[in-house]
Amino acid sequence: MHLTSKKVSPIILAVTSLVFSRATFSLINDPEGPNLLIVTALAAVIYTISWIAYSRLTSLAGLKKLLIAISIQLITALIALAGLSY
Repeated sequence: MHLTSKKVSPIILAVTSLVFSRATFSLINDPEGPNLLIVTALAAVIYTISWIAYSRLTSLAGLKKLLIAISIQLITALIALAGLSY
């Protein structure tokens, strides 16, 4: 898969950051459920961290670069889950 468009990767990173943020708050036992504002704020943090990493990986290209950025999102979400559930 060649990611030729410069808009595809940021959109994929934004969607996966929302999914990981929502999943993080779904795993916390909160009787009220996840707050939309807090989920969006965590998604913004996850997206920012992964976008910085994505833009700094100049030696890689295409799908490998995107997969590394998504892996960074997953690790960030797991760290947030560990911090929030403590």
